[in-house]
Amino acid sequence: MDEKQDQRLFDSYEENVAYMRKRLGVDESFDMVHLDLVYAGRGMSLFFIDGFVKDDILHYLMKLLSRLEPGQLEPDPLDRLLKTHLPYVELGQEKDMNQAANLVLGGPTALLVEGVDEIIIIDARTYPVRGPQEPDLERVVRGSRDGFVETIIFNTALTRRRVRDRSLRMEYLQVGRRSLTDVCICYIKDIADTDRVDHLKRVLQEIDTDALPMAEKTIEEYISGQHWNPYPVIRYTERPDTAAAHLYEGHILVIIDGSPSVMITPATFWHHMQHAEEYRQKPLVGAYLRWVRYFAFFASIFILPLYFLFSKNPDLLPASLSYIGPTEAGTIPLLVQFLFAEIGIDMLRMAAIHTPSSLGTALGLVAAILIGQVAVEVGLFSSEVVLYLALAAVGTFATPSYEVGLADRLSRLALLLAVGIFGLKGYVIGITFWLIYLTRMQTFKTPYLWPFMPFSWKPFRDVLLRSPIPLKNRRPAFLHPKDPDR
Repeated sequence: MDEKQDQRLFDSYEENVAYMRKRLGVDESFDMVHLDLVYAGRGMSLFFIDGFVKDDILHYLMKLLSRLEPGQLEPDPLDRLLKTHLPYVELGQEKDMNQAANLVLGGPTALLVEGVDEIIIIDARTYPVRGPQEPDLERVVRGSRDGFVETIIFNTALTRRRVRDRSLRMEYLQVGRRSLTDVCICYIKDIADTDRVDHLKRVLQEIDTDALPMAEKTIEEYISGQHWNPYPVIRYTERPDTAAAHLYEGHILVIIDGSPSVMITPATFWHHMQHAEEYRQKPLVGAYLRWVRYFAFFASIFILPLYFLFSKNPDLLPASLSYIGPTEAGTIPLLVQFLFAEIGIDMLRMAAIHTPSSLGTALGLVAAILIGQVAVEVGLFSSEVVLYLALAAVGTFATPSYEVGLADRLSRLALLLAVGIFGLKGYVIGITFWLIYLTRMQTFKTPYLWPFMPFSWKPFRDVLLRSPIPLKNRRPAFLHPKDPDR
């Protein structure tokens, strides 16, 4: 049967119950529960998933129904149940049995009543959820300690707690023919550009897939349209305060059930370089932290290929910098040392992710002593190679966006290969190609490097400096906000 085909209720109550049992696989799944009941002289059936319902609420409603006399549901049983005998805040009605079954799979309870041509939906669901702890990737010294979790309704509540704007909109839709994943588009109606909101909704509704196993990452690959581009065009955050700040700028959030990461659209290159810590300190301190971050980012890409270039061509160095370069060559070529070391760092990073925390210290000792120190002592690596590679790695880890940090590794490797093959020309051409590539990129029809290219002085000043909040009285122009003044 077509998953999208409507199935209205039959005239026979028994047929309706049999259809729902078959549709939900009651006899094949132990956690799919069907309660066959008789209240007020009418047959009633409850369908729900064990573990998704609040038992105390369901027990309370069943107790009230058990006290009903046959005549108390007349003349309109549906109206009497909804308005009088089911005192609960989240009640709904559904005429399509297929849609009702889909709702049950999401957590609500379906109530079929004999003689009633609609199914009553009781949304008394609860999900296993962890506490809203501070995200590991976005820690701050001073600031809030709560973070998004894997349950969409918790995340929308955390957002509304900070955005008490009457025009805040949370639009719900489902993506995935089989998974029916809950997705929420969040924006402030009086600020966000209507065309951008409509475009994003249209793109999400056009996603044709059976499931979203990786939640937000699957959606990103559908809506970004740049499959082989290593640089992210969507920013992720697990901090409600960061999400709220972007809402007030005119951005649109996408919240996906099952993921603690909220998507911020659109996001330029410079958005990935910002961090909440900059706005938790005084403006001058925040500006200093931003400059250090920029330096670390660009150093992570360019310092290692530059050192390699000077090592290959020491005549490019002035006499005052003649000490740069390996004093002793390793047993393998310098370029191979770099490639091995880069791959080794990524192996250690992956090992750290998969290593239990209790063994993390042992892994660090193995990496520092057995791999690093011994490799230098036996002549496999030059000590300067380890030094400059460590600087590049620190710069990568200092990048706020984890996705940008991974893209930087690929850019650095490509630049190393260009220097190894073409020397000085390869270094210059590689940087030029990198800049042109980022310049030509777009994020939802917005230039990726805006306001650097195309250049706009006032927004670019806000990129360079952490401006005082009282002076930031204009929203970003590239978002085309309805209300440009703060």
